[in-house]
Amino acid sequence: MGKNRTILGHGTFMQDESLCASLAGVVERVNKLIKVRPVKSRYNGEIGDIVVGRITEVQQKRWKVDTKSRLDSVLLLSSVNLPAGEVRRKSAEDELAMRQYLQEGDLISAEVQNVFSDGALSLHTRSLKYGKLSQGCLLTVPPSLVKRSKNHFHCLPFGASVILGNNGYVWISPTINEDSNTGGGFVQNLETVSKPERLVIARVRNIVELLVQNKVMLSDTTIIVAYEYTCKAGFQVKDLLKPNVMKEIAVLAIVASIPGFAVHKLADKGK
Repeated sequence: MGKNRTILGHGTFMQDESLCASLAGVVERVNKLIKVRPVKSRYNGEIGDIVVGRITEVQQKRWKVDTKSRLDSVLLLSSVNLPAGEVRRKSAEDELAMRQYLQEGDLISAEVQNVFSDGALSLHTRSLKYGKLSQGCLLTVPPSLVKRSKNHFHCLPFGASVILGNNGYVWISPTINEDSNTGGGFVQNLETVSKPERLVIARVRNIVELLVQNKVMLSDTTIIVAYEYTCKAGFQVKDLLKPNVMKEIAVLAIVASIPGFAVHKLADKGK
């Protein structure tokens, strides 16, 4: 492959007039640009990505957020909604009250607004579906296993909600009525989570874990199919982490990703 026909991208080099890869991964080509996307790497954000992050520091007119990328992301005070969804310019009083909105250790969902020249991400939460997270379970998975789609917020039919962050953070929580969210994304729901809801969250958590262990792409389809199969087959939550059970469910989830395949026939065999 001649040098004049291609543009060498990340993870490639020329040796003896041959194009070689300097790391293990997936080859991607855009016109003349050829690059290799590594299987395991830190998260490289893109504009429009949905991320889940943790506040690490409160600074002047901004919060620093850990989003599993090479550098801490930035959430500007001007890029958030005020409590109760009030729309106005931020004042000095708002800057003094920043720690009342978000403080160190808080988990948030946000969208990537911009990517700086050094690779750091600028986030925003200018929507009521973004904001502070509470009463749930956080999982860390490889970002390459999160399937990109138009919607990363999923209300599953069995009473759980899942946020599949493009950065590899997965948030599982009980489904909450959207009409009750009147705090502009800053109010935490600290109501007691019932035992049935906790069991649902634990089952979804173990399902995500077994899918990741078997390198299955995460999407609402694979999670729902695996959940329904484990219920019909009578598996308890603790059984889902047994190696033989993990492999069985992972194979079913892979089959479920094939368009037009009758997954319910396989699920009925598990009864």
